[in-house]
Amino acid sequence: MGVALDAPAAAALLAMLDRLLAEPQNLTAIRDRDEAVARHLADSLAYFCLPPHPGTLCDIGSGGGMPGLVLARMLPDDRVTLVESEGRKAQWLAREAEGLENVTVVHDRSEALAARDREQFDTVTARALAPPAATLELAAPLVRVGGRVVVWTSSDSADAWHAVDPVLERLGFGSRQAVSVDPFPDSRRMLMLISKVTPTPLTFPRRPGRATKRALA
Repeated sequence: MGVALDAPAAAALLAMLDRLLAEPQNLTAIRDRDEAVARHLADSLAYFCLPPHPGTLCDIGSGGGMPGLVLARMLPDDRVTLVESEGRKAQWLAREAEGLENVTVVHDRSEALAARDREQFDTVTARALAPPAATLELAAPLVRVGGRVVVWTSSDSADAWHAVDPVLERLGFGSRQAVSVDPFPDSRRMLMLISKVTPTPLTFPRRPGRATKRALA
C-alpha cells in the first residue's frame, strides 16, 4: 500500500499481535498469525493511505485494538481515545495501552462519551462496529466540525452506503468519499471518508442501543 513502516514499529506491532493471539479470552476469531497480520495489522495500516489529519482521534468499538492501538502506536503525537463497552476487551486495551502516553481507554458506550465530550475529536474511526447508518449516528456527536469520520467497509456494502445518503446532512455530515485500499488479496476493502460540516443536532446521540435497533436508514 506504500505505507512507511520502519523495523522498530513493525516489531512493536507484531509483538502486540502475538499477545492478542495468545489471550485466553479469544479476542479475535482469527488464530493463524499470517492471516492476522494481513486481516488485522495490514488492514489497520490502510488508514495511512488517506491524507493525514493530525489532532485528536477517537476509535469507537475498539475491541481487540484494531485499528485503535495500531493507530496510537503509529501516531505518537496525536491523542488517541479508545472506546469499548465490553469489560474484558476494555481491560485488554488498558493493558496494551500501558506505556503509550498518548492513549486513553474509555470503558463505556460511545453514546455516554458523546454526552461528556461532545464534538471534541478531529477524527473518529470505526471498524466492524455496526451497519453504516448506526455507525454514522454513533460517530457524529463525537467529531468536531471540520473533522472527519473514517469507516472500514467493503465494496459489497455499496447499497447500504447509498441508503444513508439522505441522512448525512441530518447528522451534520457533508460529502462522503470511498477510498479503495488493498491490505491483503481479495479484501474488497474500502475506507469511507465522511466530512463533518455542521454541528450534530442535540437530539443525537439517541439513548444507548437505539442507533442499531432503530436505524435512521
